[in-house]
This record gives sequence, C-alpha cells and structure tokens, in this order.
Amino acid sequence: MKFLESLSTFAGKYFAVWVVAIAVIAFLIPEPFLGFGSYITILLGIVMFGMGLTLKPVDFKIVLMRPVPVIIGVAAQFLIMPLVAFAIAYLLKLPPELAAGLVLLGCVPGGTASNVMVYLAKGNLALSVAMTSLSTLLAPVMTPLLLLLLAGQWLPVDPVSMFLSIVQVIIIPIALGLLVQKVLPKVVEKSVTVVPLISVLAILIIVSAVTAANAANVVSAGFIVFLAVFLHNGFGLLLGYLTAKAMGLNENDRRAISLEVGMQNSGLGVALATAHFSPLAALPSVWGAIWHNISGPILATIWSKKPADAEQTDALPAAEKVPARAKLEKY
Repeated sequence: MKFLESLSTFAGKYFAVWVVAIAVIAFLIPEPFLGFGSYITILLGIVMFGMGLTLKPVDFKIVLMRPVPVIIGVAAQFLIMPLVAFAIAYLLKLPPELAAGLVLLGCVPGGTASNVMVYLAKGNLALSVAMTSLSTLLAPVMTPLLLLLLAGQWLPVDPVSMFLSIVQVIIIPIALGLLVQKVLPKVVEKSVTVVPLISVLAILIIVSAVTAANAANVVSAGFIVFLAVFLHNGFGLLLGYLTAKAMGLNENDRRAISLEVGMQNSGLGVALATAHFSPLAALPSVWGAIWHNISGPILATIWSKKPADAEQTDALPAAEKVPARAKLEKY
C-alpha cells in the first residue's frame, strides 16, 4: 500500500507531464488507443466516484458560514467562462464543431486540480473546495442550459439528454462514493490515498482516446484550438481575479476564485462532446486538460512567492482541506 501511495503522489505531482506525453504518443501512434473511446463515460464516472469517496460535510460548511464569496465565485464560473468562450469562438471564426466544443468547455464546472493550485498559491482553500463541489452539483442544470443558449447556433443541443448524461456521469458516481464512504469508512480511509492514481490513469486513457480519434484534426486545427484554449484560460484566470477584487474580496479569496474560474472540468467536457457532438468537438477539452495543468502550476508558483492577506480567511482549517481528491484532475 505504501508503494501505491508513493506512486499515487508521484503520478499526481507530474500529472501535466503525463498528459502531454500520452497525448503525443496517441497522436503519433493512434491505433492502439482508438478502442478506448467507448469507455470515456465509464472512466469519468470512476473519477467522480473517487471525488465522492473523499467529499466531507465540512466541504460545504463554508457555504453556510461565508456564503458571499462562494456565490460570487460560482456565479463568475458560470458567467465568465461560457461568455468568454462564445466571444473567442466568434472572433477566431472557429468551425461549428470546434466553436461548440469551446463553449462546452466554458460551460462545465470547475476541476478539482484547482484545489491543489489554490493550496500552493496560498489562497483560500476552503472556498476553492466549496466552489468546486457546488459548481459540480449545479452542472446538470447549468451546463445544458448555457450550452443551449450559446452553442445551439452551431450544433443541435438536446438539454434533456445532456442533463441525464451529467447526472449519470457525475451525480450518481459521487452519490455512490458518498454512500460507500458512509457504509465502509475504515476501508475508504485506508484506500483513499490510492484514489489519485486511479483517477490519473482514467484521465490519461480519456486524453489518449480523444487525441487518437482526432490525430488528423490536430494537424489541421491544432494551433487554432490551442490558441482558443490559451485565451479562454487566460481570460478566465484574469477576470476571475478582477471580479473578486471588484466585489471587495481579499487576496486569499481572489486567488481561489481566479484559479477556480480559470480551470475547468475538461474530462466532463470530453465526455459530453464525444457523446453529444463529435470527437472533433472534444478537441478543445483535450487541449484544456493539457494547458490547464501547465498554466495553473505556473500561476500558483508565482503567487506562492508573494504573501497573501495576513488574516486567515479560511472558515475551515487549511490542513483539513487537502484531501486526496484535491490531487486529482477532474477537469
């Protein structure tokens, strides 16, 4: 078990490296990875089940104790990222499938890798975890609705079908994880440190499958998609920070909201794009999976060298807020 724990920590620490490596391999040799495409939904369900295993009631305590920063952050998440994606898709004149895929990336909830980034950046970790959890639970309603409003002009959107997909791939696995945690707490406590390794492997398989399916498209559309994802992520980080500042929140909260808004659940974007649109529409989320895990650590490293507010703003002890799931990328 200690070996698996060490391997899990190593896998999480260099996650961005593994994502880039598997994407390059799948691009150069796509054939071995094509068969994984039919398992994307199951794999993402496994990742979300891991999230359920590590969620605690304390993760939602801040919503009741300090609701204003959470409401501001989640509102920014579901306003800034979809609208920025829509604007970028128009300005870059992306083809319909790529435009819809970029908007989809903007409409999914935040990814939990942001929790680790906020911790490293010395931001408000309790706020970060609360935002991730709340935006994830709101996703079945918010993601289909926003996508229908903003992407329906490019591709047909079936909000009911997408709602059911998100419930199937997110809500049910999380609920099962919570149930298992309740029924078998000692077993979960002993095995939870291995959850990041399983989730990292699942995400790597998802990235390899979509990259392989888009091997030809990466050549023709790779740069423009990367540019779109780069701009989308950059504006998300910047506008998230400025929104928190404009609302009078302190530096700890600004850092948390910036990283939460800028880093998306790319795995969900891949699954929904593949199931409801096309493999090409999943390409922005694949680039998101790669770039978010590069830009996030860069910004966190810069902030880690600059003291935040002296006053501790976490409603909960920071030591309680570095669960194993914080080392997973739920995209």
